Amino acid sequence: MERRGEEVHVDTDEARGGSTPHIVRYVLLISLALAIIALSVTWMTGALTTG
Repeated sequence: MERRGEEVHVDTDEARGGSTPHIVRYVLLISLALAIIALSVTWMTGALTTG
């Protein structure tokens, strides 16, 4: 933390109060892939059973 007159400047890590392990990125990618697979299976099943 650094003071410049009345202003207080805080580093990003100090302001955040924690670490960012980037796990959210993997959760989003996995859930997106599962959603695409589920919708594709639903679409293909419907297309195959329709005469």
